[in-house]
Amino acid sequence: MLGVAGSLFILVVGLSYLEWRRRAAAARGEGYGTNLRNEPERSQSGKLPHPLLALLPLVVVGVANFWLTRMIPLWYGPSNSVALPGLPKPVETKIASVTAIWAVEGALLLGIAVVLVTAFGALRERFAEGTKAAVGGALLASMNTASEYGFGGVIAALPGFLVVSEALHAIPNPLVNAAVSVSTLAGITGSASGGMSIALAAMSQTFIAGAQAMQIPLEVLHRVVSMASGGMDTLPHNGAVITLLAVTGLTHRESYRDIFAVTLIKTAAVFFVITVYFLTGLV
Repeated sequence: MLGVAGSLFILVVGLSYLEWRRRAAAARGEGYGTNLRNEPERSQSGKLPHPLLALLPLVVVGVANFWLTRMIPLWYGPSNSVALPGLPKPVETKIASVTAIWAVEGALLLGIAVVLVTAFGALRERFAEGTKAAVGGALLASMNTASEYGFGGVIAALPGFLVVSEALHAIPNPLVNAAVSVSTLAGITGSASGGMSIALAAMSQTFIAGAQAMQIPLEVLHRVVSMASGGMDTLPHNGAVITLLAVTGLTHRESYRDIFAVTLIKTAAVFFVITVYFLTGLV
């Protein structure tokens, strides 16, 4: 219920903000823009696929992800060992830790296969060029995210990080403490997963002890931490923000005002959820 409440808050407030911005732009006579970069090519043939066929790859990805998430543990069991040349002993993989990644990758491969099967005739002429653009875009996203995650690791190793962490311990309410800590560290590292993993590695026992002392279910703590990681992570140095601007052909100067506004809305949603819990006790 708290996840639904937070989602509705972001949906209503976020769309209200975007509609206000749209009206303001329309009142100024602002159109689509003139200095356009990285625009997709328009189809010259006029023959477009049926909308249901165009949605098929997305449906396949969703269904395949759901199916693979349940089947991979059955296929491999709790762990899998692979003997690699040059290593003294086999590499053992805990399947539970990689199931989600393997399921998403498998689902995406199936989605790509569906596109190739259903639309290769239309894609044949531009297949090589499109593949190069796709690989370049994938590398851009991967390198941006990896570099920001590494940046976060360096930040976490600095003495100043310990000062910030110790200061965050002073917040008495465990949910507010978790929200502020995770959101702050996500902002410092520029990564939602990085901020959450660093915060939990350093302060998880403090969060759990505080929640148990106030008889707060750990499900509530989990929801607050998860939502808080997706708040202030979208600061200007965030890898996803950099990739988004590169794909859309925009700059920080042109776009970051609205990105930051949505960031504040996501952050406010966490404290909205905390308020809902203390007022209603919903989980």
